[in-house]
Amino acid sequence: MSAAYATFGLAPATRVGAVLADGGYQVHRDFVDFVVDGRPLLFQLSDLDAVSPLASDIPPTIFTEQVRALLLEAEPPLPDGRFVIYGCPECEDLGCGAVTAVIERDGEDYVWRDFAWQTDEHADLELNGYHGIGPFRFHGPEYRAALTALSEGPPRRRVLLIGARVAVLARLAAALRTIGIGADITQDARAVSAGELSDYGAVAFGRAVGEAERAAVLRAFEHAGIEVAAVDGLAPIVPLLVAQIEHALDRGPLARRLLTGLTAAGCAADVDVSARCRVRITAYRLGRFHRIRAQEVYDGVLEPGRHRLALDPRAVKGEAYVVARTAGGVLAAPVSGGKRS
Repeated sequence: MSAAYATFGLAPATRVGAVLADGGYQVHRDFVDFVVDGRPLLFQLSDLDAVSPLASDIPPTIFTEQVRALLLEAEPPLPDGRFVIYGCPECEDLGCGAVTAVIERDGEDYVWRDFAWQTDEHADLELNGYHGIGPFRFHGPEYRAALTALSEGPPRRRVLLIGARVAVLARLAAALRTIGIGADITQDARAVSAGELSDYGAVAFGRAVGEAERAAVLRAFEHAGIEVAAVDGLAPIVPLLVAQIEHALDRGPLARRLLTGLTAAGCAADVDVSARCRVRITAYRLGRFHRIRAQEVYDGVLEPGRHRLALDPRAVKGEAYVVARTAGGVLAAPVSGGKRS
């Protein structure tokens, strides 16, 4: 087999969840992504909304079986030696579609070839093959070392919520749990044991929390030897806060993210993306009596680089914020120039 050697690695990744303006939601998934030649393989697959089989929310025994399968220590789940590389983030049904590939040994090497989009038992390479992807030949020791290092799945992440508006915190916690993120509310993290603090990947503060109180909470994590992401809530808007927390829980390095920058001023937003992907932008406006207005202001495919996108002036009037989403990332930003209530 003549495939050139490629490097193989693994990196933490996130399929961000969302609380949608129409009341729907999409599930948050933490997973381990495949990194081929220094770049996440998922980025090469046309902005696919999918996760690898190495997800944090599957039982440890199933996670171990998935690792064994990729090492060819278990039978392939599909005919013709095919394995699921990426599947539906909401369910495990092949009918939703999955990226599959043949994985085989060639001496000490492992080869991934014949990538295809598959919706039933057999793949049609001519019709649904990813003709520009692979084949990839991986050095056996490097490949095995990366996978066998996954003795456990990615850590499960929770967030600690602290703020003055209990009703907002309760709605936020419920929204986070709906999309698969654990959330707890407290007024004083110093009363939480170090063992319990280690469960949290982020701590979110309402904007009424004072600097002294914020510093005391972060000291409690520091004294327990726990690194935690701090989220300063932009406004009491639940979908906006969910987006901020999702971003804080994303452990992937910036260089391997699709969405790398977001700023907004007046009636324009500047968005930075590292690869071709679909980007959706929602504007949230906080009006009189804290009435919240949400409007989708952009939905389209962007090429790599920085893009200036026009915003509907009515959607960003007064105190306003924007949330930009791709399948694997989310950023939130205030719209500068607006009047804060």
